[in-house]
Amino acid sequence: MTPLVVEPGAELDIADAYDWYEAQRAGLGERFLTAVRECLEEVQDSPLAYPVIEHGVRRALLRTFPYSVLYLARPDLLIVVACFHGRRDPNVWKGRV
Repeated sequence: MTPLVVEPGAELDIADAYDWYEAQRAGLGERFLTAVRECLEEVQDSPLAYPVIEHGVRRALLRTFPYSVLYLARPDLLIVVACFHGRRDPNVWKGRV
């Protein structure tokens, strides 16, 4: 399994989404975190299975939430640069690469 690093910007994305979902309904934030963990495990298992969308960044979609995990796949390391809602301005994550 390839080691994975979550950049601070991506950690903040995840925390913000967790807070928002948890404010909507108790426990929904936890379901979001579970979906993120499952997605990250799938990325670690098959990092090249997901499409490159721009600047070498790959996108893995969460199954139950309208979010994507955006990451760079290096030979010995995966770098998560963002966890983004599908309607958010992509220029924000592009500035992180």
